[in-house]
Amino acid sequence: MDSGDGWKHLSLFMAVAVAAATIGCRMLVPQPAARRDRGKSGKRQTQPTEIKEGVAGLIGNTPMMRINSLSEATGCTVLGKCEFLNPGGSSKDRIALHLVERAELAGELEPHTGSCIFEGTSGSTGISLAMVARAKGYACHIVMPSDQAAEKSELLERHGARVERVAPCSIVDANHFVNVARRRAEAFGRDDGQTTRGGSSGRRGFFVDQFENPANLEAHFFTTGPEILRQTGGGVDAFVHGAGTGGTLAGVTLFLKPRVPGIRCFLADPQGSGLANKVNHGVMFASTEREGSRRRHQVDSLVEGIGLNRLTRNFARLFGRAGAGHCLLDGAVTVADADAVSMARWLMQADGLFVGSSAAVNCVAALEIARRLGPGHTVVTVLADSGQRHLTKFWNDRAMAALGFSVAAPDSLDHFARIT
Repeated sequence: MDSGDGWKHLSLFMAVAVAAATIGCRMLVPQPAARRDRGKSGKRQTQPTEIKEGVAGLIGNTPMMRINSLSEATGCTVLGKCEFLNPGGSSKDRIALHLVERAELAGELEPHTGSCIFEGTSGSTGISLAMVARAKGYACHIVMPSDQAAEKSELLERHGARVERVAPCSIVDANHFVNVARRRAEAFGRDDGQTTRGGSSGRRGFFVDQFENPANLEAHFFTTGPEILRQTGGGVDAFVHGAGTGGTLAGVTLFLKPRVPGIRCFLADPQGSGLANKVNHGVMFASTEREGSRRRHQVDSLVEGIGLNRLTRNFARLFGRAGAGHCLLDGAVTVADADAVSMARWLMQADGLFVGSSAAVNCVAALEIARRLGPGHTVVTVLADSGQRHLTKFWNDRAMAALGFSVAAPDSLDHFARIT
């Protein structure tokens, strides 16, 4: 399906699904109240509703936790949605499942036909896609930048994916990881004479296109947003989240804004990303983009998975359907790498919470928003993944010290200066 058609039909799809979304249902694959299987005796046995239907049934409905140290320091209730408890270890499980199921409904994918799912990703989406692909009967080919944490590519391989690492470069370069993945999908199965299990000819290469595919935003509009509404009982004053593809932030914001009067939604942005400046001032620019000052090709940050210097179609939805209107966000907070490193160490020491780099950025921004709002408010953020897939970089104290960052946990949250 053409991406333009995807955006044209998105409103209708949302309108049909909104009732189901509000109660946190999975729309695309309705779950039976109970499944009947034959036991060893040969008799029909009823499977209780607490039993999930395979790996896909484990995705979503993650718990919400009170982050005690941040809450006690601000007088607010600071909540973290524990997306690291998804079976693939991150919030990307949601979009992996949703995008694949949408492709199946559209006839773009059929399981057990030799078809392959392709994507360009910094790692987490790839891990989720590899898991879903294996569970559903597809091959998976992931293209990722070579500067990402080594354990991500190792996890991908353990999930059965083929991993292709390429040098980091700008999205306008033909060798950017997203562009390479697109070409691999287009070339796959092209008149190769392969035959499917059912006897029909032709296997397919499906390019997920998480940055521009509207089904990314849908996944969070239908699941993450409704879950936050239900878990807080509607008592949420602010939502804070980073943006890579922009799908989570856009989907949750579009869902919550019409349903929670007065809610304020904020972008948490790593240093080197231009998105915060776009939200706050209407211009896409990061100070590290000045000529001669840039160290990396994407964003000048050690944080993986969030931060961009372009508007994706998913993020652009926050500026209206044409991507050029009034921004739905109420502001953006830029988080320095040093603060992300310190916040991760603080959360481990004070709360026993082991988070990855993007979750640490979210928590620094959530602390700042809680301070701005004042005591008595409820601030929700997302703990996208754990520190387990960041051991060789963000959680490698020797590597961080070599970059000039303190790896000692701060003595108090006063360490984090107010962000203006």
